[in-house]
Amino acid sequence: MSLAVTLTAAAVLAATVPAVPAAARPAADGNGGHRCPQLSAGLPWYGENRERLQSVIDTYGTCSGPRSGPGRGDRPVAVFDWDNTVTKNDITDLAVAWALKHDKILRPESWSDTSPWLTEEAVRTLTEACGTEVPAGEPLPTSTDTDCTDEIFSIRSEAALTNGHDAFAGDWNSRRTLPQYAWVPQLFAGHTEAEVTAYARKSRAEALAAPVGATQRVGSHTLHAYARYYPQIVDLIRTLRKAGFEVWVDSAGATPVTVAWTGGVGVDREHTIAIRNVLDRRGRITYVQEGCGGEPDSAGGAVMPYIEGKRCRLNEEAFGVTGPNAWRKQPPEKRPVIGAGDSDTDVTIVGDATGAHLVVNRNKPELMCRAYDNADGAWVVNPMFIDPLPRKDDGYPCSTTGYTRPDGTLGPVLREDGSVIPDQADLVHGR
Repeated sequence: MSLAVTLTAAAVLAATVPAVPAAARPAADGNGGHRCPQLSAGLPWYGENRERLQSVIDTYGTCSGPRSGPGRGDRPVAVFDWDNTVTKNDITDLAVAWALKHDKILRPESWSDTSPWLTEEAVRTLTEACGTEVPAGEPLPTSTDTDCTDEIFSIRSEAALTNGHDAFAGDWNSRRTLPQYAWVPQLFAGHTEAEVTAYARKSRAEALAAPVGATQRVGSHTLHAYARYYPQIVDLIRTLRKAGFEVWVDSAGATPVTVAWTGGVGVDREHTIAIRNVLDRRGRITYVQEGCGGEPDSAGGAVMPYIEGKRCRLNEEAFGVTGPNAWRKQPPEKRPVIGAGDSDTDVTIVGDATGAHLVVNRNKPELMCRAYDNADGAWVVNPMFIDPLPRKDDGYPCSTTGYTRPDGTLGPVLREDGSVIPDQADLVHGR
């Protein structure tokens, strides 16, 4: 893999890298080595990113002895988004595709049960495309019914019907949920979590065996057929855990799908945050999703691990913050030391980090605006480790439309002091 490292980009980034004080560097042991485990020198990172992350590990890891600053008194926390941060490609799409190909979607009594925001046209279209011949609660024949498969996957991927009309309408907080993301776990209603995890493991095995670049057909749609764990991120997580960090995954995917993958990097279910559906008395997934921060459980997912919702769930589960306060930015000792993500959905948990904000560049506007603005000097930007995107020629519209407001409209990206981040050029990218 080759990365474009221009002299201009290198100079700009070097100017924003704070020097590591001598006291923060890891002490040597009697053999001249380091107390803290080291990131692999054999895995390529952009510029000085490996060294910058290592300095954070050396400074905050329990391996370096008594610490001062964020996390004092507790194990330091690191949090990672999953899709396209830890793995190349979206594992939720892979799981949905596998389920559609193997007739694992159970017909709902009414498609309106799956989301309060589905339009009447969407409900009617799904009903017509998928039919009513199959009894409610029984598997739909999506492996052969292209019309049904196409409508389901179009709604998942585009939030639209195959005719281009919006599939969702109504009011929701666009910094706490996204209807088409919240809709995915609903497709598995009626199954147990163990069943869905088994499906996801099968899709995982197929994706890891497929060659890089492989695609598949799902109905009339074409999408990726492969996924890979990024070796650099796997190594980072391994090193963080050895250095005494408590590592969390905070994903906008479905819990039983996400946990099929997180074990591959040593993160257990208890440290995996994702959309969590309420189960019925028989342990089956229902259409009700768990709330957060004082917000109740809700049909369709009024709140989920999405932008501010990721902060809420991490605050509750990793730091014990409860009630409405879980939505708020916490003092440094109750925030992650390292936050990693690739999308605007991750911008809040990445921004909350006190030691390093690690960004995998997928050209997402708000995240990249904040990363390149680098207000605190702790933003670490890396191209995707597999098939990185080329330079975004037109840059990022930070001063006008880079920020998504709660009502879904777009506006300027603001710093904490209220000033507007100017438009940013794309400096860290593939060739």
